[in-house]
This record gives sequence, C-alpha cells and structure tokens, in this order.
Amino acid sequence: MVDASPLPPALVLLDYFGIAVFAVTGALLAAEKKQTLVTFAFFAVATGVGGGTLRDLLIGAPVFWVHANGALLICIAACLAVWFASRRLANAALDWFDAAGLAAYATYGAAKALAFGVAPVPAFAMGVLTACAGGIIRDVLAGEPSILMRPELYVTAAALSSGLFVLLSLIGLTVWPAAIVAAAAGFALRGLAIARGWSLPAYRD
Repeated sequence: MVDASPLPPALVLLDYFGIAVFAVTGALLAAEKKQTLVTFAFFAVATGVGGGTLRDLLIGAPVFWVHANGALLICIAACLAVWFASRRLANAALDWFDAAGLAAYATYGAAKALAFGVAPVPAFAMGVLTACAGGIIRDVLAGEPSILMRPELYVTAAALSSGLFVLLSLIGLTVWPAAIVAAAAGFALRGLAIARGWSLPAYRD
C-alpha cells in the first residue's frame, strides 16, 4: 500500500492511479521542454506526490511516500515510460492524463481527509488541494502559466469530484461506489471542458 490510512484497501487504488497519472503529466511536460532523464524524474516525482504531501501535512497523517517505496517507484516507472515512449505524445495527451489524475486524486484526497476525522468542508478542500497542487508545482517548475490563472474548468472539476464524494458519504453511500461516481463526474466535466473549450466567466470591471 502507498500509505497506512484507515481507508478500505480497494480505494487506495485511486491513490496509485492518481500518483501514476500525475507523474506521467510531469514527465510529459519535461519531454515538451526537451529535458534530461534526471529532470524527467524530478518533474514526475514532484507532480506525482506534491498534492498528497501537502494534504497529509495539513490533516496530520504520515506523509504517504516517506514510509513506503510504492509511490516513488510508481513515479520513476512513469518517468521511464514517457522517456521511452513515442515522441508523438502531444499536448492533448497531457491534458487527458491530467484530467484523469485530477478526478482520481480529488476523490481520494477527500476520502482520506474524512477517514482521518477531518470535518466535511475542510475534507472537501483537502480533495481540491490534493488534485491541484501537483499540477501547480509542475507548471511553476516548468515556467508555464499556472492552471489557476486560466479560465478553463480545472479547479471546478476537482471541486465537483471532491464535493460529490463528501456529499455522497454524508448521505450514507458506501466508500467505493461514492468514489466511482465522484471520480467519473469530475473526469467527465474536465473532459467536456477540454473537448468543448468550456470555461468560467472572467471578472470584468
């Protein structure tokens, strides 16, 4: 297991998936920048574990990648997979991998926060933080405009997954069905935003 949280073991699959997919996005951005293998690995690790690290520090949980090998090995494997993959991987691949990781990590982050006794509203915030912080770190390291500064639906999709999981848990739905519904909803919203260019209205004075 990636960590020793009180979550059902099956739900930790979302953590594995989120780590792997975000690590891939970090390595893909390094590929776009034509960086070295060392930089690929650094981007993969920082993106893969960044959001979860902040979450664990804030909720008082053991930082998930410090006490087990799994998380860093997943990041390294993702890095190597991108390094040896076809160079035809483009921005579209980055967006879709990021969408999948966003939905999975938002759901898992909220679930872990609830499992550690965090109140529902802060647990919702922890889900959003878990999903978005890794991508923000990745963009800052690469000198890219942060996703937070773009009008497209990104944080909104993370908020949908996280909030829906918390809501479904409060009304009594069991963890795994709630996680599937929440992650699918967030991915669908982010996917539609990618495909159709959906965005929130910007402030106008």
